[in-house]
Amino acid sequence: MTNSTDTGPGPGPGTTRTTADTTTAPSPTTLTATPTATPTAPTPTAPAPWPDLVSAALLGTERRMPPVAVRSGQGAASALLDAAAVSTVRRRAALRPAPAGERPVPAPADPRPPLPPAARRRLSLLLADRGGAGGGSRRGTTPDLTELLPQWLAAAEGYGYRAPEALLPALLDAARARTDLRPAALALAGPRAVWLARLNDEWKFALRGIGDPAAPPGADDPEEVRLRWEEGLFAERVALLTALRRRDPQAGLALLVTTWSTERAEDRLMFLDSLREGLSAADEPFLEQALSDRSRNVRATAAELLSALPGSALAARMARRARTCIGLDRTADPAAIVVEAPHECDAGMQRDGVTPKPPSGRGERSWWLGQLVEAAPLEGWHERFAGRDPAAIVALPVADDWRTELHDAWSRAAVRQRNADWARALLGAPGAPSHAAEVAPAGSTRDLTKLLTVLPDDERAGWVAEFIAAHGLSDAFRMLGVCAVPWAEPLGRSVVDALDIARDAGSYPWSFSGVMGLAERCLDPAAADRLDMLTAVTDEPEGASPGSGGYWSEAFQRLVGTLRLRATMRAELTPPPGGRTAP
Repeated sequence: MTNSTDTGPGPGPGTTRTTADTTTAPSPTTLTATPTATPTAPTPTAPAPWPDLVSAALLGTERRMPPVAVRSGQGAASALLDAAAVSTVRRRAALRPAPAGERPVPAPADPRPPLPPAARRRLSLLLADRGGAGGGSRRGTTPDLTELLPQWLAAAEGYGYRAPEALLPALLDAARARTDLRPAALALAGPRAVWLARLNDEWKFALRGIGDPAAPPGADDPEEVRLRWEEGLFAERVALLTALRRRDPQAGLALLVTTWSTERAEDRLMFLDSLREGLSAADEPFLEQALSDRSRNVRATAAELLSALPGSALAARMARRARTCIGLDRTADPAAIVVEAPHECDAGMQRDGVTPKPPSGRGERSWWLGQLVEAAPLEGWHERFAGRDPAAIVALPVADDWRTELHDAWSRAAVRQRNADWARALLGAPGAPSHAAEVAPAGSTRDLTKLLTVLPDDERAGWVAEFIAAHGLSDAFRMLGVCAVPWAEPLGRSVVDALDIARDAGSYPWSFSGVMGLAERCLDPAAADRLDMLTAVTDEPEGASPGSGGYWSEAFQRLVGTLRLRATMRAELTPPPGGRTAP
């Protein structure tokens, strides 16, 4: 503060006045001559770009100075936050309303009946437990709900219900995480799954079909089919081709022909494999052309499909070649099969799918012979061996140790041609000593499980039951996996008896955890009552694994609890009035 002496008129001479303490209204003349000083407005600057503000915030103001003016006494971080707040307001204020997007069309109607309330609650519990406490653990006596979800979905589909709208997102999430759930989950979700999938990219898999491959979306519209075939994702195109082959095999083949020459080799292979659906003699001309494909895998698949058509020209060529190698020696006592394997793999054989180079450990001639016999029609051997049936042919002795090679090739042919008579003859009696391993006999590549798939369901279950009774469970796991569910008697009883024998022997139940898991999913729920006696803790035999009795008790309690829960789940799916019953 400064003092000044006013020499002008005042109260008296020599009077001192402090200008800072006295406010005097300026005269007009003073305002014009010397205007009062006013604060200077800061020079406007362009706002800092929003990405620069974000970068400074992420890295920290100590590492990157924010592109803002920092006022005296203000920290860089505070200045950055102020600038971000101002920028946010500025961006919102300057935002112009965009045109409203097109509203999605309403979800399609689903005329199927809704789930009964109890079944709806059960589905909600199963979906909530997905990947949770029950997911994949084998603890205590608690049933594994994760493994019950596929069975629940299959049962609900059999009754013809639709999924509750509120549970559709969780159902689609479950199907996205587990591909084995997709067919049944999408069938239960119905057309609304496709509607939702168009709104959420994570559910795109639903666009490939709605659980019924025989009727994919748009299959009745030729233009829609063409667009999906030409513009769809690879998986969608495979699903479309498979669906068309099931509905109209020739329409599916015609669609494939339109783009065959422009497809990649790996795509041609998958498309060709789709022709297994509805395979018939009408496909032979196309498959014959595929024998000259530039891809070896495509040629091999085409040859395999043609060999599955007993009346095809390729099957006839293979039959002629095989007959020159295999015959019946009637002079021997008893009559025996004689084998003379091919000495070369010529160009014709290679074009028909015979691979010239054998795998490691296999001889060339036996490798070529096996491929010829595998592709030759099985019906032709009836005439070649003087009218004998498959069982009599298989029983014939084979000279020069060719028996295993020949029977293995016939086994592959029986699987390829789905010939139950030959499969039955090659399987033989389930109690035979040679069947003590899953692949039998020793040195053979024969797969008994694949042969079993050719037999009718009831016969297959009976064969496996006798196999278990003779050889136990250790070699039967894969065989059980191809038996129809629920296991029919005597298969279910045979499995339980074998588990009981293992318990009495004092083995740990963990050695049979795979079979026990199958039993929980595949045993008839009606078996729960007769399994109650196995839940008690028994005395451990001498030499038993310590604590095995208690572990077995828990395992059987879990089995019984799961079977009863499955029975409850099915009871909750009570058909609605006038609804269809499960098959």
